[in-house]
Amino acid sequence: MTARIKLAPSSLHLLIAAALAEDFGAGDTTTRRLFPRPVKAEAVIIAKQPAVIAGLHAARAVFQAVDRSLRFRATVRDGARVEPGAIVAALAGDGRSILTGERVALNFLQHLSGVATFTRRFVDAVKGTHAVILDTRKTIPGLRRLEKYAVRMGGGRNHRMDLSDGILIKDNHLALAGTIQTAVLAARRRIGGTGRLPVEVEVTTLEEVGEALSAAADIILLDNMPVVQIKEAVRLIGRHARTEVSGGVHLHNVREIAAAGVDAISIGALTHSAPAADLSLEITAASPGRPA
Repeated sequence: MTARIKLAPSSLHLLIAAALAEDFGAGDTTTRRLFPRPVKAEAVIIAKQPAVIAGLHAARAVFQAVDRSLRFRATVRDGARVEPGAIVAALAGDGRSILTGERVALNFLQHLSGVATFTRRFVDAVKGTHAVILDTRKTIPGLRRLEKYAVRMGGGRNHRMDLSDGILIKDNHLALAGTIQTAVLAARRRIGGTGRLPVEVEVTTLEEVGEALSAAADIILLDNMPVVQIKEAVRLIGRHARTEVSGGVHLHNVREIAAAGVDAISIGALTHSAPAADLSLEITAASPGRPA
């Protein structure tokens, strides 16, 4: 379980450049036809629903990539909860640049705020238990670091950032390795170095829980188990290993799962199924004919 910083500036620049190129095409035809000269304008980004904001740095970087003279001022911080009508950012400068960057900036901000908002709902649902909410690697290609950043802004924690970030032996690994005991021993034998990464094993039955305990796995991942089985698995495991649950987790059952005594609950839906937050950009003042 890791905690990484948001996307490095160089990587974010490349991602935004690709997004702008995709949207810009051969040029913003509408804006270019309507406004052949700079037009001074001001705009705000407004929340249309209760939300947890994430991605303001990405939105700012989009507008800066379009026009470095644009002024972008965030009025809240990432991780803040906002209500409908709240202004989350304000812009000023050439209205043409604001219009050209609007969609891409909102795409980042709405998606990442949606991830943060959805994550917060799960975090709130397990409040009072000791279970933590984790993301997975089920992310949109290219957006993983931003999405995992948004999960943290929603109060969740990050599981593996990539395949090098930990040892997680899953069912298909076992199909090739043979037994849980064989797989765990092989993982430990080949770690090397002075440190030791924890070894996590995915299990689906109580019998496999016993095998993982015998192999001295550090973390036992209870996959797609009913709650009654999770409770028994937690009892069997005791303090011999940390416990994690994945599969079949929804808002209507996450608290019951957490109350079973597990340490962590990983949820792919945080990133692959979070609905976009409803945010919009509105021009609030303009001076046609005046230089921006």
